[in-house]
Amino acid sequence: MLIEKYTEGISLKRSVDAGTAEQRKAVQEIIANVRKDGDQALYSYTETFDQVKLEKLPVSEAEIERAVSSISNEAYSIITEAAENIRSFHEKQLRNSWMTTKESGTMLGQKITPLDAVGVYVPGGTAAYPSSVLMNVLPAKAAGVKRIVMVSPPGKDGRLSEAVLAAAKIAGISEIYSVGGAQAIAALAYGTDTIAKVDKIVGPGNIFVALAKREVFGDVAIDMIAGPSEIAILADESALAPDVAADLLSQAEHDVRASSVLITTSSVLAEEVALEVEKQLEKLPRREIAEAAIRDYGRIILCADMEEGIHAVNEIAPEHLEIITKDSFEVMAKIRHAGAIFLGRYSSEPVGDYFAGPNHVLPTNGTARFSSPLNVDDFQKKSSIIMYSETDFRENAEKIAGFARLEGLEAHARAVEIRGVK
Repeated sequence: MLIEKYTEGISLKRSVDAGTAEQRKAVQEIIANVRKDGDQALYSYTETFDQVKLEKLPVSEAEIERAVSSISNEAYSIITEAAENIRSFHEKQLRNSWMTTKESGTMLGQKITPLDAVGVYVPGGTAAYPSSVLMNVLPAKAAGVKRIVMVSPPGKDGRLSEAVLAAAKIAGISEIYSVGGAQAIAALAYGTDTIAKVDKIVGPGNIFVALAKREVFGDVAIDMIAGPSEIAILADESALAPDVAADLLSQAEHDVRASSVLITTSSVLAEEVALEVEKQLEKLPRREIAEAAIRDYGRIILCADMEEGIHAVNEIAPEHLEIITKDSFEVMAKIRHAGAIFLGRYSSEPVGDYFAGPNHVLPTNGTARFSSPLNVDDFQKKSSIIMYSETDFRENAEKIAGFARLEGLEAHARAVEIRGVK
């Protein structure tokens, strides 16, 4: 890994893939065809893209139960315990509606209402991501969403992953469809005879899924357009090089464009980690992917002191931040921009990915400067409540009408004055 000294205005080669013109056009055509032909387009695209000729889109309760019985007791127990941790964490995020009453009788407040319907996209095909099910479904459940529908592309055998279906069962959802890609996003956004439309779509996917989410945004809400995964590790001389290298590689194996960055005040640690990364790469099953990511997007940044290191982190605004220092809590207090913060040796990033409880759907590409992890608030909406008293109305009517006229909106002013106030 390249070792370099920190300079102000550090820039990492990160980006959200906007797709090619051909990919964007293809996605637009898929969406248009699903809006026009509904289920028939879903069957056709599944046969074309997934090489599966489906007889039906819904996954039956029997199929779900068969999947549950097929996985090992140990796997089911692990998913169940992870689900409880995630559920418990997100239930603590719940907010209540509130009202305040003035002495004059005016009541002002906020009403919090869960979304009616949410669609969860879970990647499938050659891979299985039960963690995606839990992280996207359980916050929606905690928020009180009544209808949660899951879509996922089928494997070559026409079925969804057993682990994914088991996670769905544990998370408490049963409306599941074997369909993926841009066509699934279109179905969720606009509805078909089989799949009723939703209000928001969440969950990761490939470039075609990401482009489809971008296209339908505005007709429905979406969680985010995520870029490749990234990790920054802020460490001093107390950190152990094998730990740091392993954590850098845990992100690098995701994608050839994943970003893994060590920010350290220790030149000794920097050299040791650079060597350790090469050593661990040799035995990594996904070596080719991780090696490309480390080569093109891996960095070791050497800082003069911890204050400079903290400044570098806040500039980068990483998706995942590990702080492995002697005084990690003091350092954490000075961090302003990071999606998730992991403190100490035993808080390796995969702990948060799968089991601890906080959400692993996080802002990437520096958007942690203004965005938050997926949370309960993402599945609720807020309505303002205004019940103005006659006393306050008569006291403020002239001011309100005057403000309206400042903006040239005479009808606004008259709507106030017609109530008997001149």
